[in-house]
Amino acid sequence: MKKILIAAAALATFASTSFAADLPAHMPVKAGPPPAPVMSWSGCYLGVGGGYGMWNQDHDTFDGAVRVFSGTAGGRGWFGTVQGGCDYQFAESWLVGVFADYDRGNLRGDFNDVTIGASLVGREKLNWAWAAGGRAGYLITPQFLTYVAGGYTEANFDQLNLATFAGVATAFYPENTYNGWFLGTGYEYRLPFFSGLTWKTEYRFSDFDGNRLSRFTPAGALTTVSMDSHKYVQAIRSELVWRFNWWR
Repeated sequence: MKKILIAAAALATFASTSFAADLPAHMPVKAGPPPAPVMSWSGCYLGVGGGYGMWNQDHDTFDGAVRVFSGTAGGRGWFGTVQGGCDYQFAESWLVGVFADYDRGNLRGDFNDVTIGASLVGREKLNWAWAAGGRAGYLITPQFLTYVAGGYTEANFDQLNLATFAGVATAFYPENTYNGWFLGTGYEYRLPFFSGLTWKTEYRFSDFDGNRLSRFTPAGALTTVSMDSHKYVQAIRSELVWRFNWWR
């Protein structure tokens, strides 16, 4: 009996050893790839682009202290723009920033005016404008930003030459720079083919304070006629933006 138990124990030991030898070897567990860098909109940027704008104005003409004419005018055209700014992202999905931009274009339109007893026409052109302000935005996705913006702006209008309907030069209003404020809203989207590039599109409304302009004869002599002008500009702009430190 004792010999039988010893033989059974030896057989069990041999069987368990053989079964263990048939099991596949355990392969070492490899570490996975490192996590992707966290996207951040914090940092500074430069942008270049263009857009289409329309301006309108309400103007009153005075001969001395007497108002002799009230009218409206406007123009439209294309412009190019450059911009620079810096943003700061916080609370994961919120952003604040500051920026400045400069526009150069040819937004041209017709102008009507009068002198007592005579109707005059001319062409008025918005030459350039610049703006500086801030924006606040919300990230709908890590790649798609919506925002609102606002701040201070100035716009330069070229000398306005007036003539009769027959084409006889009669007077001019000198070149003038208007100041005002702007409000805008838009979106910015991270382009997939390069981490530092985004595409931005914005609608902007600008309001320029009325200025009293004196009228001059073609020879440069001051007249008794002047004009108050209050101008408004609406524009759609798109820009390709390069961010210096898109990835933290």
